[in-house]
Amino acid sequence: MNTRGPGSQPKDSIPVTELSASRRFESHDLLRKGFTRVKNELLPSHPLQLSEKNFQLNQDKMSFSTLRNTQGLRAALKLQMEFKAVQQVQCLPFLPSSNFPLNILRGNDETTGFEDILNDPSQSELMGEPHLMVEYKLDLL
Repeated sequence: MNTRGPGSQPKDSIPVTELSASRRFESHDLLRKGFTRVKNELLPSHPLQLSEKNFQLNQDKMSFSTLRNTQGLRAALKLQMEFKAVQQVQCLPFLPSSNFPLNILRGNDETTGFEDILNDPSQSELMGEPHLMVEYKLDLL
């Protein structure tokens, strides 16, 4: 037991906190996070790429603004609360969620898009072990 205080350790000793795994030395978890891509860490290569990424968010803001101006604040707040409630309901963590109720609220339920025919590129076909994925989602691991 060291009773002399933290500054009295010999210079060649290593504190225990430095031996613990930090972000730099942790291995990448392929099961949960997939392969790392350098492209994801780079800035958008084209100005329209950022605009396209935020298209749905900008569309929702514009529709809420129009609804607020035409029908009043209450209608926009009610629709925003419905959006929040629908976004919180999800499938199990190991199953992909299509967010169909969200599409109904946005009015996209009767349209056919790229993701309906060729699937959404952001949803890869990763299937992990269900029990492990639920434990990870609940922060039990």
